[in-house]
Amino acid sequence: MPNRRISINGTDITAGTRATIDLPVGRLYTHTPMTMPVHVISGKLSGPRLFICAAIHGDEINGVEIIRRLLKLPALKRLRGTLFAVPIVNVHGLLNHSRYLPDRRDLNRSFPGTETGSLAGRLAHLFMQEIVSNCSHGIDIHTGAIHRSNLPQIRANLSDDETARLARAFQVPVIIDANLRDGSLRQAAAEYGVPTLLYEAGEALRFDEVSIRAGVNGIVNVMRELEMLPASRGKQTPVSEAMVAHSSFWVRASESGILRTVVPLGGRVKKGTLLAVVADPFGEQETQIVSPCHGLVIGRSNLPLVNEGDAMFHIARFEDVGDVAAKVDEFQEEHLPEFEPSPTPDSPII
Repeated sequence: MPNRRISINGTDITAGTRATIDLPVGRLYTHTPMTMPVHVISGKLSGPRLFICAAIHGDEINGVEIIRRLLKLPALKRLRGTLFAVPIVNVHGLLNHSRYLPDRRDLNRSFPGTETGSLAGRLAHLFMQEIVSNCSHGIDIHTGAIHRSNLPQIRANLSDDETARLARAFQVPVIIDANLRDGSLRQAAAEYGVPTLLYEAGEALRFDEVSIRAGVNGIVNVMRELEMLPASRGKQTPVSEAMVAHSSFWVRASESGILRTVVPLGGRVKKGTLLAVVADPFGEQETQIVSPCHGLVIGRSNLPLVNEGDAMFHIARFEDVGDVAAKVDEFQEEHLPEFEPSPTPDSPII
């Protein structure tokens, strides 16, 4: 069946075409117009309608590069259905290298928004009306906050069968069964009947090659699961089942001081494992930070200076730690960049 026509902000996209549309999001103080760029690819044949978005938090830029690479894939010429790619949702935050909007609101706590509300509310409302309302599925790309790195992971509401199916199709070693959070895009999309995955990987204001490559591959895997793209013609490698964590928590600093980290991102820990040492600048007083349970480090602070109460290690609870750690090692080796003798526009970022 031929794909149906899509209309975004008054622009019609017909079957077999692609277009870049600028959604107006107000003006700067200088009277310069601001827009949210949206690239739409409409396949010739009907199928699912998937949105991929990034930089809802303006300093989380890994997703911008993931979407750029995704849009260059030759396989998209055989797309079924429609792909909506929004690399920069929070344009104001990106320009200011900031997680937040100029009024310090968190856009991912402002959905579904209102047409007459705050800047965050208006931006959220625009995204819901022009993008989410036109879609059947979604993937929202995030990173850790500033000075924090996240292991590539999917966060999803696994009580929804369709969301769970896509979460496993993404093929990351760790899935966090995460409840929907008030004001988040995931929650607002779910209320529209649009199952949405959240891909977390890397650090704010940094490109991470493993996270980027894993993100592109994961999105392609989801599109194949949805039959938007044809199956790979190459030899199929057996896919190991992702490990699901039903809870996670942050280990926080009990003292202020200089942080010396012992366990790396992705490291497995058991109850009592030494995670780090916090000391004063003279080394006269040292406090050991240990893991309170078995699990895997899925997030970590990169800043060697901590205040009492600062979050340092994000640990997902797993009893079979050895199994999940082996999956993480295999995953990271698979996505390590291959360095080429002569650089190309898509050579690995180093």
